[in-house]
Amino acid sequence: MTQHSTGATRPPVGAEGAGQIQFGVFFQGVNSTTIWSSEQSGSQTEFESFRRIAQTAERGLFSAFFLGEGLRLREHLGRIHDNDVAGRPDGITQLAALAPITEKIGLVATQNTTYNEPADLAYRLASLDLLSEGRAAWNIVTTDNAWTGANFRRGGHLAHENRYDRAAEFVRAAKQLWANRGGVDVDGEFIRFVSDRVLPQSPQSRPVLFQAGDSSQGRDFGAEHADVIFSAHPELEGATAFAADLRERLTKFGRARNELAFFPGATIVIGATPKEAQEKARWVREHQISPATSLRYLEQFWGKDLSHLDPDGPLPSEDPVVAVTDGTRGSAFQNAKALELAQQWREKSEALGLSIRDFVIHLSSQRGFVGSVDEVADTLTELARSGAVTGINLTPYLVPSGLDDIVDDLVPALQERGSYRTEYPGTTLRENLGLPAVVEDLVPAGA
Repeated sequence: MTQHSTGATRPPVGAEGAGQIQFGVFFQGVNSTTIWSSEQSGSQTEFESFRRIAQTAERGLFSAFFLGEGLRLREHLGRIHDNDVAGRPDGITQLAALAPITEKIGLVATQNTTYNEPADLAYRLASLDLLSEGRAAWNIVTTDNAWTGANFRRGGHLAHENRYDRAAEFVRAAKQLWANRGGVDVDGEFIRFVSDRVLPQSPQSRPVLFQAGDSSQGRDFGAEHADVIFSAHPELEGATAFAADLRERLTKFGRARNELAFFPGATIVIGATPKEAQEKARWVREHQISPATSLRYLEQFWGKDLSHLDPDGPLPSEDPVVAVTDGTRGSAFQNAKALELAQQWREKSEALGLSIRDFVIHLSSQRGFVGSVDEVADTLTELARSGAVTGINLTPYLVPSGLDDIVDDLVPALQERGSYRTEYPGTTLRENLGLPAVVEDLVPAGA
């Protein structure tokens, strides 16, 4: 096994206990949380929206611009779902266009290990990394469903228990290619190819690796391969427990505690006063969950058309379909569990006096932070100083203006507290995340 080292040499600013928070921005792909029906909403596909968000984030010294991906349009009861954002241009294409009009911010592409091939994807990501002078990153995602697979030549799906096995072989192969070692011959269980297509390394050696799996298998995968974990744990208690678990897992793979950064996803809603922030948060939820959206949300779990119901009326008295249907229902609403959970929801909504729409708003409240600028700045400062979180990956509820108040109001308040940087510490994404230099253990990809 060969040790390969290059990249940043400065002390890791994002390491445990550093006391500063970082920001990334998550420009989602297919989703139901971006407000698209308001007069304040811009295009989800025009380049101007991507440009404005990326450049606003860079003005705010954000670490990364993070693009989500959807490999197939959302469907609902067999039809294209037109009540939320239904797709955007390819991530690497968008980021390549943003590279020459930005200077320091990282460019993160979500790319799938099930429906790509390592030699091709490694080459495209290395190209972005080289052309952006060391600012590229790959958010590694797996897919195991036949619904997505139908869009691809070989169709079908990957067995759920095998999705991380293929991903591990895929990432190991990509790392070998990025190490610029010449010909790579991979003969694994899921990945087989021979390739000698390589590029010169970027100033950060290779793209930074993001990963978001939260199962035990997903956490092990992240502990072995990821540089950054995109988690669902922004609150202090959950973030602390999550970070402790991942840091313990790092030791199984011979990695140091400062080799992994944590960026939980969250929405931040701020106002000049706590009351103003709460009013704004209510406006956000009401625009994310329209009357039509609230019915479509319940239909996912009831497994049937509920368009005849009044969204301002009570939850359905009719029972949900008792069967295994498509995966959007979730395991809790499959078979007999559907009746039990439906009754629990009816009782809860009645006790709280909530209509269908209000109940869906209540159920789908976003993880995040709501409060005055000072309240949120104090909370984030405490979170940063705990060492459990490196940064927050912000999900703006409006495109393209959703970062304006964060950059103009919250960032200065954090800087006044000494809990946010006043300039970028380096030129590469790896440096600006505070990650140590790359040290690759070149295990054969098929091992």
